[in-house]
Amino acid sequence: MKIYGDTNSGNCLKVKWVCDHLALPYGWIAVDTLKGETRTAAFLKLNGAAQVPAIELDDGRTLAQSNAIIRYLARGSSLIPADAFAQAKMDEWLFWEQYSHEPYVAVCRFQMFYLNKQASELDPEKVKRGYAALARMEQQLAVTPFLVGETLTLADVSLLAYTRVAHEGGFDLDGYAALRRWIGESEKVLKLPPAR
Repeated sequence: MKIYGDTNSGNCLKVKWVCDHLALPYGWIAVDTLKGETRTAAFLKLNGAAQVPAIELDDGRTLAQSNAIIRYLARGSSLIPADAFAQAKMDEWLFWEQYSHEPYVAVCRFQMFYLNKQASELDPEKVKRGYAALARMEQQLAVTPFLVGETLTLADVSLLAYTRVAHEGGFDLDGYAALRRWIGESEKVLKLPPAR
């Protein structure tokens, strides 16, 4: 399997982390999104949406969208709960991540980290919604060790990607004790170095 991705992208790192955690063999094909490498004719054949990550399976089939990819790769593993309702709760978090977390936390990070904007230049509505997303996670993680209960699932992998670097987008996590605990525990389970 080949993973086409950019290691600066949390969405790409999700795929790498799942493969590493489950010891799935892969080759990493670096794609520099800032240089427009997702817009080449060759890449567009892999993913017409011109986004990373994308994977190419050994039989030539391709799959895009980070949460769809990790859902496919982790089938039959401990990262997906066996219980149908718990699985649905995991999916609830996966859908929520792309709609209510990533557009705010990740976008603010991109603007500060890559476009060198100051926190004062960020869209206040994006910042407000980013903090609302972090608060929702804090509320859940004050009750359960991980987002869907006692063990790490794809919900945690997905949301860890940008939450662990939220400070790079100007988000202060000092008042989020449960969230900070969860980041540390998730990094430990996935054998990741602490976020910088």
